[in-house]
Amino acid sequence: MNLDEPPPGTSTPTPVWTRLRERLSRLLYLTLQASNRLRLPGPSVLPIAGAVVGLYSGLAAGIFSNLIGLFTGITFGTAELAHTLRRGQLQTLVEAFASARWHLEYAFVGAPLALGALLLARVIEPGGPRDEVKRRLRLLALLTLGALSLYYPLVALSALNSVFGHAHALSDVVPQLPWWLMLLAPTLGGVLVGRLLRDRPETHGHGVPEVVRAVKSGANVVPADRGLLKLVASAITIGSGGSAGREGPIVYGGAAFASTVGRVLGFSRRELSILLACGAGAGISASFNAPIAGAVFAMEIILREFELRVFSPIILASVAGTLVSQGVLGEAPLLRQVSYDLVSGSEVLAYAVLGIGCGLLAFGFVRLLHGVEHFFRGGGGGKLSPWLAKKPLHFRAGLGGLCAGLLAFVSPTVWGSGHDYINLAAVGQLPFFFLVTACVLKLVGTALTIGSGGSGGTFFPAAVIGAMAGGAFGTLVHYFFPASTGPSGAYALVGMGGAVAALNRGPLTGMMMIYELSGNHDIILPLMVTCTIASALCHYLIERKSPKVQSDADLLEATPVRALMEHLPPVPAGLPLRPLADLLLTSETGTLPVLDTSGQVYGIVQVQQLREVWRDEAVYPLLVASDLARKLPLLSPDADLAHAVRVMDQEDVDALPVAAPQGIATCGLLTRTAIRRFLFAQHAQAHARGTPPMSATEVTH
Repeated sequence: MNLDEPPPGTSTPTPVWTRLRERLSRLLYLTLQASNRLRLPGPSVLPIAGAVVGLYSGLAAGIFSNLIGLFTGITFGTAELAHTLRRGQLQTLVEAFASARWHLEYAFVGAPLALGALLLARVIEPGGPRDEVKRRLRLLALLTLGALSLYYPLVALSALNSVFGHAHALSDVVPQLPWWLMLLAPTLGGVLVGRLLRDRPETHGHGVPEVVRAVKSGANVVPADRGLLKLVASAITIGSGGSAGREGPIVYGGAAFASTVGRVLGFSRRELSILLACGAGAGISASFNAPIAGAVFAMEIILREFELRVFSPIILASVAGTLVSQGVLGEAPLLRQVSYDLVSGSEVLAYAVLGIGCGLLAFGFVRLLHGVEHFFRGGGGGKLSPWLAKKPLHFRAGLGGLCAGLLAFVSPTVWGSGHDYINLAAVGQLPFFFLVTACVLKLVGTALTIGSGGSGGTFFPAAVIGAMAGGAFGTLVHYFFPASTGPSGAYALVGMGGAVAALNRGPLTGMMMIYELSGNHDIILPLMVTCTIASALCHYLIERKSPKVQSDADLLEATPVRALMEHLPPVPAGLPLRPLADLLLTSETGTLPVLDTSGQVYGIVQVQQLREVWRDEAVYPLLVASDLARKLPLLSPDADLAHAVRVMDQEDVDALPVAAPQGIATCGLLTRTAIRRFLFAQHAQAHARGTPPMSATEVTH
């Protein structure tokens, strides 16, 4: 007998490592079982997607800023680069790389999370709704890794650009440019932009209105390729000296990325609109280094609502965009910190007058921009306007750039975005005549640049115009009432906020942006007065001058459901799954009304609901139409479309059943697509009559 063997009839003790392995296997099994019950997307996933969108909006802001710097450097020539190298500033370049904000902790945190998500996506069992979970986890993880792979090269590029010249203040460089370059650069920039956009007329807008239109219409589609093209075209316009802003393209680019990601992830229409607002708000946050203002902009301008469910994704997107932008572009504030005190209570009256002036300026800006666009498209009188309309886009955009270059001779604020002059106005270093001239010529130059076919936003030019106007007004007020008024720089900052609020008709955005950028609590009272008055006045003047066309709400309230509903044979409750799938796949709308067991309309069944069961052949004999149908309110044919849209929003669906008259075998079905086509057709008819349904230059309510 072997002494090492246990006696017969006795049990062998299980080794500790074997028991531990069994417990770990059991724990892993339970974890996988729990992961298999995951369902994405949902309310808990939307903030994560918003944060990812914010990362890419911050990256877009960094790419856009470096593109502007690239084209500015090309404009100014290579002399600065050669001079820098001759000075032997290689050590400066090394120091720039050493002092760059690399934030390696982003990689230490983001990479393991993304890799863990990829691992989880691999171990989740395939089949049914778990396939969607696997796909969405994989996509979010890859997007995170992609953001990390873009972040560090952008930081290096920014460090490079900080050494080789183009990051210098344009207020010091532009007045020293030769006359021929001031004329040639904006002209060539306009020609190049016109060539880029000639086959893409849908990218000629200014960024923000297009995103608002996409959210308002419910389509929530902003193609990603147009966003990238708009960034490149706007960088050329601004870098070559055209008068335009950088915030509109960033908003458009962030929303385009959000739209693409949201549609790939399969978000609902409501969640997709929130995701578009995340991209737009993060773009503003990254551009101005102002996360609160970006979040307010997304809710006030893009979504037009302040609800608790939209706060977390928008806030996370703004924070993520700002963090990335600070790492790429630096943490220096856009505005210099200026001390400010409200000298007396009566000074509020002066800020009220400034609000009236900002409202009038914004209204004049909108009207002039419309007029220039109309003129270059052949709508003006005389012979010149029809002649210009026959010319290609690159010719018109080049002519607009030439006009902007001529104006830059008189006032260098016309060149580019002009943001450097806001700081000079804020500290009171610009004389009165310069401020007045800059205000007028910046307004005209922006209208010529964008109205002729150039690419860029109107947000920041409005801020420059408001700062110049506020500084000029403050100079006059302080001259006549020195003891009871603050310095002109305070009025320049408040005027900047008033012009932004008036142009966008968003007083909270104007208030919070300047309040956050200035870092001064005392400026909030003048901002509240000026921004509110300016916004209300510009809104009144634009609405009063706008053509009286029916709004979407008017059209929906005046149209009954019976005008758009489709007549379809209802599906009986007991129809088996396989014939039901055949009917859904061959139907035009992918939606069918379903009856209950008593023969009354119960709700609808949609082709999307087949995704959860189509892989599992075992359930086919067990399921019938009533198992997949969703119970929904039954619309009356005499109800108006506005009521139908409200019910769709409440139920978060895109189709509703409609009651059919007695004796008719078919049942009614109203889809959101049919409503959208109806509105599009009405707007197309109004546009053909010369009454566009929405302005191309300012955001409408």
